[in-house]
Amino acid sequence: MKYMIGVDIGTTSTKAVLYDLKGNVKQSANSEYQLYQTEPEMAEEDPEEILAAVIEVLQRVVQGAKLNPGELQGISFSAPMHSLILVDHENKLLTRAITWADNRAAKYSKELLAQGVGQQIYAHTGTPIHPMAPLSKIIWLRNEKKDLFQKAAYFIDIKTYVFYQLFHVYRMEYSLASATGLFNIFTLDWDEQALAVAGIERSQLPKLVSPTASIQGLAEIYCKAIGISADVPFIYGASDGVLSNLGVNAIDPGVLAVTIGTSGAVRTVLDHPVVDPQGRLFCYALTKDKWVVGGPVNNGGIVFRWVRDQLFAPEKTPVKQLQVPTYEALTQIASEIPAGADGLLFHPYLGGERAPLWNADARGSFFGLTRQHTRAHLVRAALEGIVYNLYMVVLMIEKVSGKPTRIQATGGFAQSELWRQILADVFEQQVTIPASFESSCLGAAVLGMYSLKLVDSLNVVKKMVGVTHVHTPKAENFAVYRELLPIWIRLAHAVSPEYSAIAAFQRKHLKAK
Repeated sequence: MKYMIGVDIGTTSTKAVLYDLKGNVKQSANSEYQLYQTEPEMAEEDPEEILAAVIEVLQRVVQGAKLNPGELQGISFSAPMHSLILVDHENKLLTRAITWADNRAAKYSKELLAQGVGQQIYAHTGTPIHPMAPLSKIIWLRNEKKDLFQKAAYFIDIKTYVFYQLFHVYRMEYSLASATGLFNIFTLDWDEQALAVAGIERSQLPKLVSPTASIQGLAEIYCKAIGISADVPFIYGASDGVLSNLGVNAIDPGVLAVTIGTSGAVRTVLDHPVVDPQGRLFCYALTKDKWVVGGPVNNGGIVFRWVRDQLFAPEKTPVKQLQVPTYEALTQIASEIPAGADGLLFHPYLGGERAPLWNADARGSFFGLTRQHTRAHLVRAALEGIVYNLYMVVLMIEKVSGKPTRIQATGGFAQSELWRQILADVFEQQVTIPASFESSCLGAAVLGMYSLKLVDSLNVVKKMVGVTHVHTPKAENFAVYRELLPIWIRLAHAVSPEYSAIAAFQRKHLKAK
């Protein structure tokens, strides 16, 4: 037997899955770690904790599977976009990993856009100007953390850090590079204008390699810890978003991948890089001839968690503490409310927003409340609002790729029959929920198989991805959504001018506390 491991380094955990060459799962492991948020707008991870998690899950998978020598063909990686780590001249950490969710560079993103240079850089790089991007983070560090900035010899991401510890070279593949705001997606090289604006040199960034590039010669200490030989190839792989498209079989033109996990995204694949004239869509590399175009949202399942924790918080009584309702219980009561929540609309911007607004100051709101609305209405409106927001992203994607022909949807939301049906009804499209296990891990594994010539094409993933649910839009529901969506969209634009003011008020009073 021949096997491939797909590793997905995530925001809160790292997963490893061992697949055979037909995509069947033989073994899997998961290891969690902390997200550090000790000051406003911060969202950091400890690179050493992540490295330890990578070694742990590989060890558990390899040793749990009891593989024979020569059966493991390779290990391929997925990792989150937009992370930034500063390293000194002795290759020691100067910072933790500053994640995509960190908003401390918001001021500098606004300045780039106001000056017009932001749109110029976006036109080369395909990365929207936003505090998530390393470009904005580097400018923030240069201005507000000058000592750290001046000590930095290298500016890298979390996958580059892990590979450096394993192999002692700084390399970054095109896929993650294309999400930095520093990489020219048309020349496949670091962008000179972006580097000048960031104030760094090409020599301070990793050497660029293809996502299918591999490396051997794992450090002996890790060979012993994991239980593998040094000649097992490690494939650099790609970012989690583009590999999720691959892992759910959404790599053909017209196929849309929709993810609603903690956050969310809508993505499609084209055979060439494209940018949006208004700078609202990303364009990230999977391979040289497959480019993933779409938009990420901050507010997915994390909003549903807020609904559960804040609107249905347990009340303490002298006798006992009442139980928090399960998500299943909440979707059950929401399912008793008609589509459109009787005219109650919700804008889910509880953590700023990336696509479609690209506004870190965006804030959430309910609109249309009456005395007739109940908490069940609030739940349904929240679930619908998250999907409405993703639909706005789809409208932008359609302008560069045309109307989608099929939707493959994944993420924690897929556990809810109601939420799956809302997606089909709002998008007015058939929605398929694949049966693939950990889509980014599978995507990484398939890319690894392709890299090592174990398969002839990435399209082999079609035979690996099953189906768990299929939902067809209900005419009576999407008729209601067609009435409400224009109101929801107009309202989103109407209140946008006030987001900065209310965000400034909140920051001022949060500091005062």
